[in-house]
Amino acid sequence: MPTIYAYEVIPRLPEKLSALLDIAYNLWWTWNHDAIALFRRIARDVWEDVSHNPVLLLGRVSQSRLEEIAADEGFIAHLHRVHGNLQTYLTAKTWRERRYGDAGNNLIAYFSMEFGLSESLPVYSGGLGVLAGDTLKSASDLGLPLVGVGLAYQQGYFRQYLNIDGWQQESYPTNDFFNLPIKPVYNEDGTRLKAPIWFPHRTVMLDVWRVQVGRVPLFLLDANCQENDPADRKITDTLYGGDQEMRIQQEVVLGIGGIRALDAMNLRPTVCHMNEGHSAFLTLERIRQLREKSGLSFHEAREAIGSANVFTTHTPVPAGFDIFSPALMDKYMRDYPGRLDLSKKAFLSLGRKDADNPDEGFNMALLAGRHASYINAVSKLHAHVTREMWKDQWRDVPRNEVPIHHVTNGVHLRGWISREMADFFDTYLGSQWDSNPEEKNVWARLAQAPEEELWRVHLRRRERMVGFVRRRLREQLQRRGANRAELDEALETLSPNALTIGFARRFATYKRATLLLRDLDRLRQLLLNEERPVQIVFAGKAHPKDVNGKELIKQLYHFGREPNVRRRFVFVEDYDMNVARYLVQGADIWLNTPRRPLEASGTSGMKAAANGCLNVSVLDGWWDEGYTPEVGWAIGRGEDYADFTVQDNVEASALYNLLEHEIIPLFYDHSADRLPRRWIQMMKRSIQQLAPEFNTHRMVQEYAAKFYQPASKRFQELSANDFARARELAAWRNRIAKNWKDVKILGVQFPPSRVYQVGDRIAVQVEVSLGGLEPRDVAVEIYAGPLNETGEIVRGQTVKMDDGQPGDAGARRYHSEVVCQASGRHGFSVRILPTHHDLVTNFDLGIITWA
Repeated sequence: MPTIYAYEVIPRLPEKLSALLDIAYNLWWTWNHDAIALFRRIARDVWEDVSHNPVLLLGRVSQSRLEEIAADEGFIAHLHRVHGNLQTYLTAKTWRERRYGDAGNNLIAYFSMEFGLSESLPVYSGGLGVLAGDTLKSASDLGLPLVGVGLAYQQGYFRQYLNIDGWQQESYPTNDFFNLPIKPVYNEDGTRLKAPIWFPHRTVMLDVWRVQVGRVPLFLLDANCQENDPADRKITDTLYGGDQEMRIQQEVVLGIGGIRALDAMNLRPTVCHMNEGHSAFLTLERIRQLREKSGLSFHEAREAIGSANVFTTHTPVPAGFDIFSPALMDKYMRDYPGRLDLSKKAFLSLGRKDADNPDEGFNMALLAGRHASYINAVSKLHAHVTREMWKDQWRDVPRNEVPIHHVTNGVHLRGWISREMADFFDTYLGSQWDSNPEEKNVWARLAQAPEEELWRVHLRRRERMVGFVRRRLREQLQRRGANRAELDEALETLSPNALTIGFARRFATYKRATLLLRDLDRLRQLLLNEERPVQIVFAGKAHPKDVNGKELIKQLYHFGREPNVRRRFVFVEDYDMNVARYLVQGADIWLNTPRRPLEASGTSGMKAAANGCLNVSVLDGWWDEGYTPEVGWAIGRGEDYADFTVQDNVEASALYNLLEHEIIPLFYDHSADRLPRRWIQMMKRSIQQLAPEFNTHRMVQEYAAKFYQPASKRFQELSANDFARARELAAWRNRIAKNWKDVKILGVQFPPSRVYQVGDRIAVQVEVSLGGLEPRDVAVEIYAGPLNETGEIVRGQTVKMDDGQPGDAGARRYHSEVVCQASGRHGFSVRILPTHHDLVTNFDLGIITWA
């Protein structure tokens, strides 16, 4: 092979158009409708052909077209306006500066396996990535000092198409990074910046790419470097592709390589946020680096680093966690036990439930959770499920006190609503709906907005969605070799005036995409009603290895091919962010049918709600919090079923009943002016109640207040004076572990009466033995609350006892009172927990002694 000297070619823009590159390479344009309109204005057809990629657009249009728009005074004025708005955005004072000032300057690194920022940057697969992308956008809007870290996938996630039998097929187009809105990261001397990581018997080098997301940079790691072996160059080929060995390679690259890449750029985060457990190896690399710089022991460094890590789990079932075999861990993490001064057994125990089981795999979620000060689920219901899943980590702690918090997911509103809706909000809500979307009083102004204007906005978007679906359907049929009659019929599919139901998400079996097919005769009656027609649009991808998910798509496809329903029942192929926008903006109803409680959060319904689309959903994930009868409909009442067949039949029937008796009649109930005014009022209430709550501005602010700021402060305190407090805390933990076996509750005394009245106080005295510990090392508490049918305390409340007094034979006596606050059957117990001023909670050590 000859030597190839690579170089980069960029569009030759006329001087007047030079600002286009500034805009194209900052993904701020993805949530600025005026910027999107600017690129569309250059060449509308090309803009669609290049999947809304402005860099590729500028490379595709002819030089004559570039010269033409450079001479167009209207276009130049538009360009100057957009560029000026970008500069204003980048320099304006932000929420973070107003809220935290200099105290909020500590760098936060947000690690995620995928980032969904735009369909033009296909390094995402679904909800996890889109949430990560929306998080970066809101962090930018709020001015948070945050950087993202992910992987630069050469092929990204697959493109979907269906064969003639409706079976999902996958293709993997290659991403040309030099024609994407990303840039290589260079050293000061002009060479490509590299980050090295250790692999078995070799070093793997990583290139780094920068994606600018408003004020926030996202760094993507790329193993496709000339220095690497051909096999290693494929590590970052495909998102969620390959076997377990490929997965551990990718997670080593993300976690360890991510920290080293930041270090190579002199970016040293105080807080690292792990979006799922994929990046959990970063905790070990941070500890390794700190040990080598400071001379701390593993346990001392772990105290300091753990104080500054945040872990968000999205998984509602244990099977969703990444678990690697001991053999894979030994192969790819062989050097780490020695570098951390741990035995191999102690090292593997960091990710095991049973440290003494040599066959147990290494659980990445356990690694993340054990090295983070804050763990959170992504909805209130998911937190309940997660506490139950993780109960063995806090064996004797009541479920409601397991220290797993929740921060309910949100969506970046500006990025998901249509331009017409944004203009409508600007007119009737003012600018604060965008800058402060979490302010409920701003959304209250919507009550005074004209109903007919909101409906006109919605009709326009439904017509646009119908036009989009018709074009996509025709393209799908052409690929399958359809005849002329079928192609012509595609252009008459769907009606711009019919009640439109949207269902678009990942085709996992628990999401039950085919629930509507349980009674086909009943479904046909809904679809074929000429007076009150209903139409349904489906979209979504099954994982390439998920045969059951593919079977669901095939079932929908076959039903949609029936001659009498094909115009009102459509599956849109190759679901991505572009398809999602058309659907959430144009549908009347957003349908969600997961098997409760397996939907950790879900965000597509939030996007639909912000656009005035009404939700119909099982009470799972976010809808368990968001639902009220004024804003949408619930399928069932949150029941749990042991028999899934019974559950599917009951909930399918409930869905048909809602459609037949409530939803369809309400939609077609028009007033004298031919407007569905009661429906429009419900749209308004849905936006008013849901938009201020389920957005990523609120979510990111919550992360900042609950986790980022406390974690930064705690790290600074533990690291001060050569990590004096971290050393002291590690020594204290060791002393507690050695002496806790001698901590005992010797006796509990209280009045003998078993009947009290509301308002009475029960005096409690407890005698304890602390063994070799000091009174300041422990908290003695009463845990009181109502009793359930099995005699267990539920909804327990903690009553702290006094500081105690010396008792007989070295014992110590503690006193307090239980207040009888409500009637019914109640009870209490007494417990002792280790306590220290540098713990986040008294449950951090996972040990507790009960009476």
